[in-house]
Amino acid sequence: MKPLTNKHILLGVSGSISAYKAPDIIRRLQDLGAKVQVILTQGGAKFITEHALQSISQNQVHSNLWDKKAELAMGHIQLAKWADLILIAPTSANTLANIASGKACDLLSSVILASAAPLIIAPAMNQQMFKSNAVSGNLKTIASRNITIISPDDGAQACGDIGPGRLADANNIAAIVAQQFHTTELTGKNILITLGASVEAIDPVRYISNHSSGKMGMALVNNCIELGASVTCIYANIQTELNQRASNIQALSAKKMHKAVMENISKQDIFISCAAVADFSPKNIAKDKIKKNADDLKLILKPNPDILQDVCKLPKKPLTIGFAAETKNPLENAKLKLKNKGCDAIILNDVSGADFGLNVDENEVVFLSQNYQQKIAKTSKQKIAKKILEIFIRKFL
Repeated sequence: MKPLTNKHILLGVSGSISAYKAPDIIRRLQDLGAKVQVILTQGGAKFITEHALQSISQNQVHSNLWDKKAELAMGHIQLAKWADLILIAPTSANTLANIASGKACDLLSSVILASAAPLIIAPAMNQQMFKSNAVSGNLKTIASRNITIISPDDGAQACGDIGPGRLADANNIAAIVAQQFHTTELTGKNILITLGASVEAIDPVRYISNHSSGKMGMALVNNCIELGASVTCIYANIQTELNQRASNIQALSAKKMHKAVMENISKQDIFISCAAVADFSPKNIAKDKIKKNADDLKLILKPNPDILQDVCKLPKKPLTIGFAAETKNPLENAKLKLKNKGCDAIILNDVSGADFGLNVDENEVVFLSQNYQQKIAKTSKQKIAKKILEIFIRKFL
């Protein structure tokens, strides 16, 4: 198991001779499944090059708060949002002081202030500097903010002194980073999730669709990634932001979504069919825009392929979760769908009301399997998704 699968670790490398150990730290984090980006301070650049860190991390190294190209897109804010955790190793006395005083004097300190991600520091400096009243005071201030401090090792230093101040072992640092994440229940699992409203063309201008926003499906994508899964997201028309840690594939129509699912399903351990896919689509799509020449317009519809059912018929089907959006006899219809489709669980979504369900931020659902039923009370879709996965993991994994 790799506890840092899908986790984004932002590594700050500051001005200590121990900066030469940064590539080993990157490697250890990558071994645990993390994706790593690096911020190199001006002092850190005196001890290690951007090229070395870029080669190991396989990502651009960031160093300049005032980089015109990066800041055109508010680069320091983007880095702050990207990070699941910020690790500063080594943390020099100067960087330590910047953090303690809340400065925003360079890229690293600015990103720290702009991020809600947990922060871990690993001090590395001369033993006398480390034992000074100023550094001790800064460490106490930092500790009071619930920032994790990895104590330095004690031993011979580059300057010839002996004492505390050597950067902690790279394996130890990586292990402490991994301990910050306890959501590894789906580590190693491949999950395919469909979401959004399918779009069925009538002519080049008009189409048939529905009110699904994709928010419930995206909440499931986000939670699966947090639990350590590798997620493939096949999406139709959505009104929510994609998670860039997923493999995202757009498929607007039912036919295209069916094709995308079947092309990617063989490697999946779990399939979650959350998309609101139209049961029917126009039999003939008009080549040109249909003109208003008559009072009535008749459309001949044909059945769309049933994605959930076709996945459940596979000889080696993954564990499957379907969704049932119902307005009448919801429980009865959802149980019938569970039986007819052959899936492992169905999430009943009563969309008869206007305050939860489609195109809103809250939901209320019922988790159904062959021998289990549990209502999940009205709350945010993020919390609904978390609860669905908790039940599914407990019952099926």
